Amino acid sequence: MNVGYVVRFLVALVIVLGGVCPADAHGLIGQRFLPATLATDDPFVADELSLPTILHLKTLGPPATKETDVSAEFSKRLSPDLGLSLLGTWKVLDPEHSQTLTGFDNLEVALKYQIFKDPEHETLVSLGVSWDVGEHFDTVTPTLFFGQGFGALPESAELMRPLALTGVFGVAVPTRARTDTDVQRDLNPAVVKWGFSTQYSLQYLQSYVRDIGLPAPFNRMIPLIEVALETPVNGASASHTTGTVNPGIIWFGRSVQLGLEAVIPINGASGKNVGVLGQIHFYLDDILPQVFTWTPFHGVLGPTQSR
Repeated sequence: MNVGYVVRFLVALVIVLGGVCPADAHGLIGQRFLPATLATDDPFVADELSLPTILHLKTLGPPATKETDVSAEFSKRLSPDLGLSLLGTWKVLDPEHSQTLTGFDNLEVALKYQIFKDPEHETLVSLGVSWDVGEHFDTVTPTLFFGQGFGALPESAELMRPLALTGVFGVAVPTRARTDTDVQRDLNPAVVKWGFSTQYSLQYLQSYVRDIGLPAPFNRMIPLIEVALETPVNGASASHTTGTVNPGIIWFGRSVQLGLEAVIPINGASGKNVGVLGQIHFYLDDILPQVFTWTPFHGVLGPTQSR
């Protein structure tokens, strides 16, 4: 996978779509739009499709291995506050001096429910649970999600008002404590999966704080930093945190969102090489609401928020 091709394609797509007049986007709490983040999950439920999400990096050896993950995630609202998602990943592992390996990773099925919404203070809290379907054992991960905008700050701190935070905290619990192999019994540790994103919305700055005259496509961009971490609870690596810091940028329009991030390991145990993460994300509830927002119990929900 040539990373340069991915970067050039996303940049070209932003330029082409920059002239499209965007309408209301989903992921709105009060005046705050929170985008679908790439490395950590956002707190919203919506009808959406991430296709593809591409991760490319070089992992630690031996042997050192180039890894490329191509993922697709489909999310569907079952009610205004309850959503279901399916995530699948195709992996390509290219180890040095060895044969390239390819195959599907575990299927992930997840439910998410929005339990608290405060539009005035741009606050959203959700609870979720995901089920990672494995070959030898499954993993169940209950998770807390939150989103918080700072639009309620006073005018004296107006340049801080475009800031927003999102975060996740979950514990991945395996259904089997150990897996027997031909050589040994491997421990399957429980793992705390946690992370957050810090975002600065240029669209919020221009629309609700101060119009600084940014032209398209820059007026629809959100610079952000994501932090995605894992900490095993038990086993040999207990309490040893690994993960990445992902600085990047998201551009959003009426029906599509584009994201590109660097993937920087936080320590030697997380890796030594910088990778890249890119995503094309479709707002299905804005593309064809009569089809993609239909539910058996609530009828057609329509776009995530009214136009």
